[in-house]
Parts: sequence; structure tokens; C-alpha cells
Amino acid sequence: MLLPSRTAVLNQMYDQRELDVKKIMEELKPQYGHEKQFNEKLYLEHLMALEANGLVELTNYCLDDQEELIMSYTITEEGRTTVEKYVDKVYRVM
Repeated sequence: MLLPSRTAVLNQMYDQRELDVKKIMEELKPQYGHEKQFNEKLYLEHLMALEANGLVELTNYCLDDQEELIMSYTITEEGRTTVEKYVDKVYRVM
């Protein structure tokens, strides 16, 4: 069973790591890479929606070698509580 993609993004951050959209997509590619919605624009929207709801927070931003903006996020305590409430332990990233 696959989690909804936005929930999977939050779950991927459960172990308190700082991640950006490319790292999250790299880690989720084996499960979600075949889906049409698996693209950087939509996954950045997932992160921004999670941030707007207080589940993750922007921790760092910088430009990479190609002058692209890289925004890094980490899960908040409310985000961890949400994962614990809605994601079965079998599916949690630890």
C-alpha cells in the first residue's frame, strides 16, 4: 500500500532530517516514480502546503551550482504528531 504522496513527503521527514525537494523525490522514486504526478513542481507544492499548515518549516535556502534555488525543510513537532496519528508504524521512516 502506498501512502498519499503528500503524506509520504511528511513521513519521509519523520526522522528529523533536513531535506529538500530533490532529496525527497530521490528517496520516494522507487515507490512513486511511475506516477504522472511525480514531478518537482508538485512535490515543492506539497512541501509548501505542509509548511503553510505548520507541519514542516523552512530551515535553509541557497543557490546551487546551476543557480537554482534549493530550499531545505525539517519536520515540526506538530508534523511528527500528525505522522504518529495517521501513519501506521509499519510505514514510518525511522
